[in-house]
Amino acid sequence: MQATAPDVDLTPPPPQGGWRPWALALLAHALLALALSWGIAWQHDTPVVASAELWAALPQVAAPRASTSPPMPPAPTAPAPPPAAPPAPAEPAPRPADIVLQRQRDEQQRLQAQRLAEERAARERAERERAERERLAREQAARDKVVQQKAAQERAAREQAARQQAERERQQQAQLEAERQRNLERMLGQANASGGPAARGSAERDAAPSASYAGRLVAHIRPNIVFTDAVPGNPRAEVEVRAAPDGTILSSRLLTSSGHRAWDDAVLRAIERTARLPRDENGRVPPTLILGFRPNE
Repeated sequence: MQATAPDVDLTPPPPQGGWRPWALALLAHALLALALSWGIAWQHDTPVVASAELWAALPQVAAPRASTSPPMPPAPTAPAPPPAAPPAPAEPAPRPADIVLQRQRDEQQRLQAQRLAEERAARERAERERAERERLAREQAARDKVVQQKAAQERAAREQAARQQAERERQQQAQLEAERQRNLERMLGQANASGGPAARGSAERDAAPSASYAGRLVAHIRPNIVFTDAVPGNPRAEVEVRAAPDGTILSSRLLTSSGHRAWDDAVLRAIERTARLPRDENGRVPPTLILGFRPNE
């Protein structure tokens, strides 16, 4: 007869209640809280320059046995506080070398500011001096211009006075020369004088025209009168005629009007047309003659 193995009971054991699962769960949570708090504290102790964390694997805890009753929910844990901000690094105390360098920089800045102020003052002073020189130059130029104008006026006055003096001297010289010529002619005329013993003149011969010379001149000029109007009363127009020694008429002017403008103008135009007067019996032409003209002669 074949022997058989005893039957093995394969059914799971019935769940066992008690305090052990709860104790294990509380122990795991406590270990986790300790690990978190230790990690935060360890971070506070790390240097400010750099930090690094290396977390090890959490300790493994055996799971509770399977039971038919529902497991109790885990107790709520308090949230971990946020990590505190790292404190601000304290400023290092200045070293003596830094103090010396800072003083040197301050002194350089002070000297530079002083130099800039001196340069600005020098520029302003130079500008004022330049403006003053320009003002003095303008004033001197104005004074020089006034002096030059005054000198030019005085020079022009002197030149004008010199010209006037020269003109007076020339006129005086001309008068003296004319007087000398007249004296010379008088002396020569007296040498060839033709007057009688009772004559008191100084000329070579009598200058008065002959008795018939005026009539001859009127008769010589009358054919050149162009006049057709009738003039009542037969008025007389007297004309002064100036002539050269050869008889050339130099000028004529009306001395006494006839009262009829047309007759006066006709007489003057006739004298201009005549142009030359005949000589007198002595062969001369008086320099000044007064002639009378009537329309009905």
